Amino acid sequence: MAEITASMVKELREKTDAPMMECKKALSEAGGDMAKAEEILRVKLGNKASKAASRVAAEGIVGIHIAADAKLGAIVEVNCETDFVAKNDDFLAFTKALAELVAKHNPADVAALSGLTLGGATVEATRTALVGKIGENMSIRRFVRIDAKGKLTSYVHGGSKIGVLIDVVGGDEQMAKDLAMHIAASKPKALDSSGVPADLLDTERRIAVEKAREAGKPEAMLEKIAEGTVQKYLKEVTLLGQVFVKAEDGKQTIEQLLKQKGAQVAGFTLYVVGEGIEKKVNDFAAEVAAQAAAAAAR
Repeated sequence: MAEITASMVKELREKTDAPMMECKKALSEAGGDMAKAEEILRVKLGNKASKAASRVAAEGIVGIHIAADAKLGAIVEVNCETDFVAKNDDFLAFTKALAELVAKHNPADVAALSGLTLGGATVEATRTALVGKIGENMSIRRFVRIDAKGKLTSYVHGGSKIGVLIDVVGGDEQMAKDLAMHIAASKPKALDSSGVPADLLDTERRIAVEKAREAGKPEAMLEKIAEGTVQKYLKEVTLLGQVFVKAEDGKQTIEQLLKQKGAQVAGFTLYVVGEGIEKKVNDFAAEVAAQAAAAAAR
């Protein structure tokens, strides 16, 4: 059996907010497999075990550029070390310029973007100079360029920590803005069920089966229960299946709203700054204690 270390238990606790002993038990049961241990905790403790997965620590902003005719646009995320720098005028201008470059030149990846010219120098040279001027590291993380089938609308929230770029065919301008705001608030993973990764559905199905089995449900009912859980999950994570945040009756889905307005969403991109990035958090007390212990040893 794999050794379960204190650091493994700590990592799982930070991911799930589950009690320390429950984390240790789950890791032991999973043979040290972190992902499997998280699944075990979700079966035992419910969805609260995964809430920490949505936490983001890295700083930075999302920049968006839309052409005058709203037919071409780009969204980019640029990271930095502190929120203070994320509000720096030079950093803001750099990010805005990058979004415009992406829209105009359609680079294949971050490396290609870094080689483009910005203000008489390459993007990489400009970034390096900015790092030297501000005194803090920064990096271009990701971007998307969209040639719209309809018209592009954007929305940024929380000091540009959340950015949405959406392509809407038909409808009106207010509806498009409402949809962008809805995406920022509800954070769908995909437009419809076809865009949801199969591994996520498999995980939800597996967890549903185990929870039903632990609840004493008959084996013959497990698959039906699991399928019901998956369908509920799809309504929660797909844009078309979600209930519109501004629905007056609290029931109207985005799909129903679009049908009512004679419109459709051709696609969207949602960026949450630092999503999926873990930033090291220093434990000051532990650091002082370690230094004191080292000094005593000497």
